Amino acid sequence: MVATAHPLDLITIGRSCIDLYGEQIGGRLEDMASFAKYIGGSPTNTAVGGARLGLRTGLLTRVGADHFGRFIREQLTREGVSTIGVKEDPERLTALVFLGIRDPDTFPLIFYRENCADMALEAADIDPAFIRSAAAVLINGTHLSQDNVFDASVSACRIARAAGARVIFDIDYRPVLWGLTGKDAGENRFVAHDGVTARLQQVLPLCDLIVGTEEEVHILGGSTDTIAALRAIREKTTALLVCKRGAQGCSAFPGAIPDSLDEGVVGQGFSVEVFNVLGAGDAFMAGFLRGWLRDEPLETACGYANACGAIVVSRHGCSPAMPTWEELQEFLDDSPRPFRLRDDAGLEHLHWASTRNGQWNELTVLAMDHRSQFEALCEQVGADPARIPAFKALALKAVDRLAQGDPRFGVLLDGRFGMRGLEAAADHPYWIGRPIELPGSCPLVFESAADVATELATWPANHVVKCLVFYHPDDAQDLRERQERQLLRLQDAARKTRHELLVEIIASRNGVVTDTTVARAIQRLYDLGMKPDWWKLEPSDSAAAWANIERSIVDNDPHCRGVVLLGLSAPEDELIASFQVVAANPIVKGFAVGRTIFADAAEQWLAGRIDDEGAIADLSNRFAVLVQAWRVARAGTAATSEAL
Repeated sequence: MVATAHPLDLITIGRSCIDLYGEQIGGRLEDMASFAKYIGGSPTNTAVGGARLGLRTGLLTRVGADHFGRFIREQLTREGVSTIGVKEDPERLTALVFLGIRDPDTFPLIFYRENCADMALEAADIDPAFIRSAAAVLINGTHLSQDNVFDASVSACRIARAAGARVIFDIDYRPVLWGLTGKDAGENRFVAHDGVTARLQQVLPLCDLIVGTEEEVHILGGSTDTIAALRAIREKTTALLVCKRGAQGCSAFPGAIPDSLDEGVVGQGFSVEVFNVLGAGDAFMAGFLRGWLRDEPLETACGYANACGAIVVSRHGCSPAMPTWEELQEFLDDSPRPFRLRDDAGLEHLHWASTRNGQWNELTVLAMDHRSQFEALCEQVGADPARIPAFKALALKAVDRLAQGDPRFGVLLDGRFGMRGLEAAADHPYWIGRPIELPGSCPLVFESAADVATELATWPANHVVKCLVFYHPDDAQDLRERQERQLLRLQDAARKTRHELLVEIIASRNGVVTDTTVARAIQRLYDLGMKPDWWKLEPSDSAAAWANIERSIVDNDPHCRGVVLLGLSAPEDELIASFQVVAANPIVKGFAVGRTIFADAAEQWLAGRIDDEGAIADLSNRFAVLVQAWRVARAGTAATSEAL
């Protein structure tokens, strides 16, 4: 068992880069039109994969003092990977890799690694205290290709062994990174070379576990006969040897090498369509270490590894495709699954829901995404609508004055009048929502382009897509179905662009609302396949209605972020009273209220009766009243629960 005295289970050492994945499938890199940006590099992927599986992981590498280096650090933090060992290199840029998916056997890639930051890692970067904080360290073959990174890797291994930690070697052979192929042949996995073999073998006596594909075993063992190569490796180390065999799973050899790979310890295999082999090996390593570092049976570790590889080989990307522990358990539950695994809607939703960034047990949002209401207000006071953007930019300043960096706060702003506020929000930690619907439309119409996915592709990844729909379960069939088709289109687009989705339902405009109305509306959408990340719902003083809503959400999507209350211009005292009704309901996280807060300040500012400071102060003060009321209501119900 991993020693509990260690703060970390695993530190991975080596490559850390930006993966730029072609989004068009089946073509040449020359014909790619757009690329998705992920963090990458084998040790980085393994650190992320291990963290998602419940291991406490850290990364030791260098990144550039640039935007991509900051992205790597930020994303590692979001993934729960320690960044103590991530050094910033002011002289070199973060490495890039361009990748594509051509067909099941062809995955073109180009490494931009000339004098890159991670290959400048040196022995002086190795902090012995950091290495000793882990129960195991992992090095990889790419970082043995240059003297400085070779020395750094070996130094880390020696410190780890002296501290009683395990050493893992991911052979990770890329001939292009050893200068053995043309720079356009990054996908080439094997070129025999005695010098490479000799260099790699120098670390064998330090290792407790060695993992590689058959081609990687060939380069490490110096033979294209896999059994002969394994035996050559065995002569130099007593480490556990694991040979990855693609669709056939893997074979593990804790002792002498038999005459056949099939005579090794073989974990459960999985038959899935190969969509993208890139990253599957790193997922395999993460899965294997989840079992091996916790001293589970070797067969179990192999099964975890094979399952993680099968999941990732079915998806786009490397690090973002890594499964979570909950997802892995779901995959291993023996349920029938499609050969084309990414068509498994349940598994894909679980992957999405268990890898989203951030967590909000409380969320209080200043909603100023209104458009038609502001236009009407300008007409009322005789103001130029061109002034609306300047007022909306004050929303973020008002939130920040109150929140002071507290991520439990947020803003809802539109792209038509509120773009300056949205742009400024990029530098703050607040939740950001942005509407997609045409104001007042029923049936639902999107304000953007006819193809909503092309619009969302232009939005920053941290913008939550908000869609208001006037929707009642007893609407006329034609109206109901038209709106449902729009919502399903929107959800599909949001998932493909990797944006969270908030669905706001206002049922009261279309019919009578009883204790079951909203729950019925939500249930119908769930039945159609809708699973938004958030719901935004009208306030209600009925505890029974909220119990019905909670039951529908929890039964259909226990991973839902939750509900925020909308205001509908309700007076402040009515909203506060509604907080008391729902505060004890854990599915309700807070509120997203607008006109109750901004109506008076907007009118006064647009009429020229108060200045920016007056508007900011008024917005912040009114927002503070509701925030305090929500927290008091929440604390009161918590105290009552504890007393009971």
